[in-house]
Parts: sequence; structure tokens; C-alpha cells
Amino acid sequence: MLLHGPEGVGKQRLALWIGQMLLCTGDAAPCGECQSCRYAVELQHPDLHWIFPRPKLKDDPGPEDVQEDLEQAAADRVKAGGLYARPGGAEGIYAYVGRMLVQQASLSPALGRRKVFVIGDAERMVPQVSSPEAANAVLKLLEEPPASATFILTSSEPSSLLPTIRSRMIAFRVPRLGDADLRRFIAEPAVREALGAGGTDEERVRMCDGAPGRLLGHEEQAAVFARARLFLDAAQGGRDRWLRAAFGQGGKGARGAFSDVLDAVSVLLHERSRTAAAAGHDHAALAAARAMRAVEEAKLAAQQNVSPQLLSARLMRELSHLGS
Repeated sequence: MLLHGPEGVGKQRLALWIGQMLLCTGDAAPCGECQSCRYAVELQHPDLHWIFPRPKLKDDPGPEDVQEDLEQAAADRVKAGGLYARPGGAEGIYAYVGRMLVQQASLSPALGRRKVFVIGDAERMVPQVSSPEAANAVLKLLEEPPASATFILTSSEPSSLLPTIRSRMIAFRVPRLGDADLRRFIAEPAVREALGAGGTDEERVRMCDGAPGRLLGHEEQAAVFARARLFLDAAQGGRDRWLRAAFGQGGKGARGAFSDVLDAVSVLLHERSRTAAAAGHDHAALAAARAMRAVEEAKLAAQQNVSPQLLSARLMRELSHLGS
């Protein structure tokens, strides 16, 4: 199953709820009272596995190290009431995670009749050494899945998944939440504590635009989008300007922050393309769509050992004709 929709709309929460429902042993699943439900809610069920982007581990970690890292990160999210900000640009689902998945899927369920694997932000399955290893490992599982395994993928960018993966999934779009649901979410004590002071509930409802996850890490996201707008402005400000901007991106150690900016540039271009198309400006819409393809290629290259400065220079050159 593939759950796709706007970023921050709650796709992973929904996927984990479906996992709880599938593992429930009560009469009305999910009953919330049986042992399986209690374990699933606390992410302690041995047959419910949550995989999501994490910082790259050193060396070549084994399956036990990978699982320990994910379990600790999931426990931190439980302590935070299930609230967490969008993963940074340096976080991904790396090839060793794919190997761990293969091993876990081959094992028999420990408690129930099935194992459930939730793969959040599945578009972050990172290519390595010019080969989409993590994505290919998942593809092999989807081609010949164990009878006792269920896979639920979530993505805000389903077009970035391998076409062969998308073709093996049943896709469901998760819509934006209505204002009444958003107000109930914002009223939860854990959410109020995470958001802190500042801003009215109505302002927050408008700000998240149906996707409450956008409220988390809002200041950091606002700074990233500001950099992304400067990036696009520089790209169309002439060769001297985009060269200066490109070589101001920082060296290899800045790849994570640079990837965040590229994600934001992609979102801005998508909005520009959609707005232009709605206004009947077909040429501008097509130019923005072509630019999005160049950004996606740069995002893949950013995961390799490539300087953000050189990537920026090449990308800005391609984007320099966006407005022409």
C-alpha cells in the first residue's frame, strides 16, 4: 500500500494506525485494548516495524545496529507524543536499511500472524554509488513478498519513487484535514506544549493549510524557504549573481542543509507551475516543470560525494532560463 499526499498531513500516523488494526486480536480492530494494540500504540510490538529517514550511520552497520538506531529514534518520537519535525536533508533510508528489511521480512512473526512494515518518507530511499540500492532492496521484497508480511509506504513525493515500486503498490491519496479536525489537533496538550507560545489557533489553522505537521519546526522551515527563494532569484539574476550565490553554498560538509534548500526549491517550483497552469500561462508552467526535473536530479547528486557549490552552479545555470 502507498499512502501519498501533502507533507505533514499525517500519512505515517495513518500507516501506523493501519498496522495496529492489522495486528489487533480484538473483535473490532483496532480495539485499543488487546495486548497487540497496547504494544502497537507504544511502538513496542515485535511485528510492527517503522522505518524512516535517519542520519547516515558510520562504517557499514549490521542489521542489529540499524534496528537499534530506528527503535531508539521511534522511542524518542513516542516520548514527544508522536510529534516530530520533517527530516533534514542529510537524513535518508540508506542501503543498509534495505538489507535489514530483507532480513526482518524473512523471519516469522513473533507475536501475531503477520509482520507489518511502515516505510515513511519512502522517497528518501537513497541512491549510493550511482545505484538505487535501498530502493532496489525494497523492490525485490515487493516483487516476491513473504506471505506473512505487509508493506505500507508513505510519500509526499510519490513521483520520486522508482516506477517499478509504484507499479506494485495500491495507492491511496491522504487528503488535507478540515479546519475542525485541525482545531482538535491543536487543542491537544502535547501539541500545545510542542508549539509553544505565539500565534492564535486560527492563525495556526491557516498556516498549516490542512497539514498540521507543517506547524512543527516552522521557524526552521521558514528559514529554509527563504534561502530557496533567494536561490531562485539568484538563478534568474544574471551569470555573475548566480555564480556568487552558487559558491556561497558551502563545502561538502554543508550537503544536508543544501538538500533541505533543494527540497524547498522543488516545492516552490511546483507551486509556480500550478499557478501558471491555472492562469493559462502554459509556457511558464512547462518551464517550471522542466526546472523541477533538474532539481530532482540535483537532489540525487547531493546524496553522493559532490560539492554543493558545483551542484549549485550547474543547477542555477539550468534554472537561469526559467523566466525566459
